[in-house]
Amino acid sequence: MNRPAAALALLLLSASLAAGAATAAETYKGHGIAMHGDLKYPAGFRSFDYVNPAAPKGGTVRLSATGSYDSFNGFIIKGQPAIALRLIYDSLMETSLDEPFSEYCLLCETVEVPEDRSWVAFTLRANAKWHDGRPITVEDVIWTFNTLREEGAPIYRFYYANVTNVEMTGERTVKFTFQRTENRELPLIIGQLVVLPKHYWADRDFTSTTLEPPLGSGPYRIESFEPGRSITYARMPDYWGARLPVNAGTYNFDVIRYDYYRDSTVEVEAFKSGAIDYRDENSSRHWATSYNIPAVRDGRIKKERMPHGRSTGMQGFAFNMRRPIFQDRMVRRALAHAFDFEWSNKTLFYGQYTRTRSFFQNSELAATGVPQGRERVILSRYSRKLPPEVFTTEYSPPRTDGSGNNRAQLREALDLLRQAGWDIDEETRKLTHKKSKREMKFEVILVSPLFERIVLPFKKNLARLGIDITVRTVDSAQYQERIEGFDFDMIVTGWGQTLSPGNEQRNYWGSEAAGHRGSQNRTGLSDPVVDELIEMVVAAPTRAELVYRTRALDRVLQWQHIVIPHYHIPYDRTLYWNKFARPEITPTRGSNLLNWWVDPEKARALAEQGREG
Repeated sequence: MNRPAAALALLLLSASLAAGAATAAETYKGHGIAMHGDLKYPAGFRSFDYVNPAAPKGGTVRLSATGSYDSFNGFIIKGQPAIALRLIYDSLMETSLDEPFSEYCLLCETVEVPEDRSWVAFTLRANAKWHDGRPITVEDVIWTFNTLREEGAPIYRFYYANVTNVEMTGERTVKFTFQRTENRELPLIIGQLVVLPKHYWADRDFTSTTLEPPLGSGPYRIESFEPGRSITYARMPDYWGARLPVNAGTYNFDVIRYDYYRDSTVEVEAFKSGAIDYRDENSSRHWATSYNIPAVRDGRIKKERMPHGRSTGMQGFAFNMRRPIFQDRMVRRALAHAFDFEWSNKTLFYGQYTRTRSFFQNSELAATGVPQGRERVILSRYSRKLPPEVFTTEYSPPRTDGSGNNRAQLREALDLLRQAGWDIDEETRKLTHKKSKREMKFEVILVSPLFERIVLPFKKNLARLGIDITVRTVDSAQYQERIEGFDFDMIVTGWGQTLSPGNEQRNYWGSEAAGHRGSQNRTGLSDPVVDELIEMVVAAPTRAELVYRTRALDRVLQWQHIVIPHYHIPYDRTLYWNKFARPEITPTRGSNLLNWWVDPEKARALAEQGREG
């Protein structure tokens, strides 16, 4: 074919494609979907690499939770839901733990998306059924989606904001159409949808709390419970999805029981006495001092550090910028100098921690140094709206020498506060605003007494600046109510991050979320630049571009000073009575107890040794 003829043929072909619907070549249909790039596991795979598909079933695991609960409805903001309710439900797809963000079919038999990801369709498995034996239908999926978006917690409205239509397109096929095609994550977000039974909720109020065990379809059901004190899940012997590749080697325990305890100190003692089988230890003090006991020394209890490759996210003292005293960025920056991490790490944490400086810590997504290359290009369009430090200085929280003498840092704090219009009144010795004459004082509310030892030195340093703070530990129900209504000045909180951030960032930092009760925008951040950067992250077309855009977002968040960063560790601190076995491979996101199993020989030996002495 000569060049003019070839060009004409190519033009006609392009026009034909543009005028018609997506062709088979443009549409993917298969067993899973990856956010970027290819799936690790091919069609027909038998199990994930990080499980033992031959793991024996059986046995009981006894776990713990702190506080209380008053509801089995974990999809609304009312009430305090019981722990691990997810065990009784299935989702459309299951997330792989050793890929940045990939999902494989669970309730669905196939997933279908066009090249531009403007819609996604799921064909349900014919054998998927509820615990009452009725089939899981497309109507269940559609009802669940609409109900969660209209009556569920605010997070669902943010997650599903760009879904314009959901419809039945076949006997077992449901299609979700999206408003904007650049949101590549939406098919995976929809894949995470936990499906609920429409017929069960037909004569029940979805917006109310309940202690009636709900109908599910998952590997477990609620077997028994004592309201606020315990809940026991029993494995379904005829679970419809037991033989699926995504479930192979998982859900091995016959019984999973959670007992609730007043606080973590009581939990530790319960674990040491043998009332609890497994514990992830979040306290450096307990890890260092509470387990020097015979059971650890003789091996009946295993105490292990388990490395992981997941992002540790951000934890810190969070400012509620809805409060007038925290609306000045200079004030927030100044108060960070009163937290002496180096002294705290040496004196309180036994040197176990590293200071957190990024909202995407422990990952390639964290912004370091000063912006270069593509990241700088992204940020340059906002140069007039951003603090100059974003482009010139690497963000780093204030440092001390760890001696406890942080006068230099407090002097710097006072200089910043004076620039912001505050100074120490000569008569009252209180930090006072020069114009309004208002004294600076605020409250820090906690839900765990463990944090008191962290906050009290912070309070002491603030007092040296003439700032009065009140530290108050409240029960879990009151804490939840105050957090959801943004009725606080400062809290200790955190934001978990995945290796593939996306739509959840709207709920963390977006302006719209700042005004929605129950959202995770605890700080009240409302900034058009942050909003635009979030949308850029959501719309990232490639993994490389996602990294650049996330780093840009991270850097802007760092210089907003919306939190006083705390600390992190790149491993899990795990303790367990030696009756378990686990897979040889630990996935990137860390070890998952649901992939462990009771080893009959170890359990027998432990029973012979006893748990006391």
